[in-house]
Amino acid sequence: MVQAGEAPAPRPHGVAGFAAERRGGPGEPPASGPGTDLITLGRRVRHARTARGLTLDALGERVNAAPSLLSLVENGRREPRLSLLRAIAEAVGVPLNDLLSGEPPSRRAALEISLDRAQRGPLFAGLGLPTVKPSQKLPTPVLEQLVGLHEELSRREEEAIATPEEARRANTELRLERQARDNYYPQFEAIAEDLVRRAGYTGGALTHRTVARLAEDLGFTLLHVDDLPRSARTVTDLRNGRIYLPPASTPGGHGLRSLALQAIAHRVLDHARPRSYAEFLRQRVEITYFAAACLVPQSYAVSFLETRKREKDLAVEDFRDAFGVTHEAAAMRLTNLATVHLGIPLHFLRVGDDGALFRGYANDGLPFPQDVTGAIEGQLICRRWSARESFTRRDRATEFYQYTDTPAGTFWCSTQTGSLGPAGAGAFSITVGVPYAHAKWFRGRDTTVRRASTCPDPSCCQRPAPDLAARWSGAAWPSARMHQQVLAALPRGAFPGVDDTEVYAFLEKHAPEAG
Repeated sequence: MVQAGEAPAPRPHGVAGFAAERRGGPGEPPASGPGTDLITLGRRVRHARTARGLTLDALGERVNAAPSLLSLVENGRREPRLSLLRAIAEAVGVPLNDLLSGEPPSRRAALEISLDRAQRGPLFAGLGLPTVKPSQKLPTPVLEQLVGLHEELSRREEEAIATPEEARRANTELRLERQARDNYYPQFEAIAEDLVRRAGYTGGALTHRTVARLAEDLGFTLLHVDDLPRSARTVTDLRNGRIYLPPASTPGGHGLRSLALQAIAHRVLDHARPRSYAEFLRQRVEITYFAAACLVPQSYAVSFLETRKREKDLAVEDFRDAFGVTHEAAAMRLTNLATVHLGIPLHFLRVGDDGALFRGYANDGLPFPQDVTGAIEGQLICRRWSARESFTRRDRATEFYQYTDTPAGTFWCSTQTGSLGPAGAGAFSITVGVPYAHAKWFRGRDTTVRRASTCPDPSCCQRPAPDLAARWSGAAWPSARMHQQVLAALPRGAFPGVDDTEVYAFLEKHAPEAG
């Protein structure tokens, strides 16, 4: 209601304003049809005009409007005033509601609308191609083919961009595949061992020089630079046979050796550019496995492990030190070899100090927490498991051993904690464990530390104590820390997450001819 002395609010003049009028006031049902879809509106105007045999000039004379304005309306590039739309409806002899219907007037018009929309989108704009005007002169079969091509292009783009859900699904499929084959890929083992032997490896830690020789045998030179693109771990120049790596800031560390070997693996394993995020993930699994098989060659590793098993003194820390790799790399490498060569099923976990599972593998029946898709990444593990109990210890310099009784049986675990920064920042734990019957082969089997876990029963560790719940359930409102990477799709490029522009500019800068 307009109060005394107030001017009535101005009414919108365009189609959007009419749509608002049709919706009515509070309590009235909304009008049918969107009313503001300008592309469909324009095609309905064109359809009605041509059905009456009118040209743009003739319709312009009847409605007192310039033909150029009517052309913009028919192409969905100008929203007509309501007065003009009413005049058009009267001139072509159709009800105004027919022009405002959200349905295309014909199948041909629907195809024209689809093509028009596709050519206005960012995907088409990024191709740098000229547009095709969907005029009446364009044959319908050609129009159908163009629309079909745009739909397939859009489908492939959506498939490749990898939403978090798609990434988790692909990662789960790979984890289950690795579990089914005991995380063992004999073809990669054979290739890796042959290459390191030819490069001069005779045992112990694989040296940087041996890795460099291996690269040289394959036609590559390793170069360390301090200006790698931020989105890339390494960059390979296939034209000039160069592999660019970060600076050698940690002499003797296995990180740079692993990065170089992973870059080499793409060529050795004949990888093509990934066509989907699932294929990209599979390639990552394969190059990581290949690098580990080079750093810890199978025949040497199995000989070492078999000796320690006979002595009932298996330990991840000894395996780590024997081959000069990280604790995590040694633990993961153990999952490749223990079941097939030692007959020991086992599990592996990397867990953050918040209890979230970052990476996991099991073929021994340990039940990981899962979401509805079967993904385990990001799930909170039981507070009673050694992977979390280890964070409560003062002495974190040595491995922590524990037996855990679970609904799936009793497991023995060895856990080592670490951190990504100073003062314990980014703390995490690495755990390798086995069923109770296989603990006899490992150092630390005589531990007296034992915990009981009934997870996934919420009463185990997921529910707060009843007295605390009664005191605080209505008086607490925490502000949750948001992990943005969980919500965002990976950037689209030839390789997911990599900025092509930065990479190509980097290669141009470092190419031999640029020097």
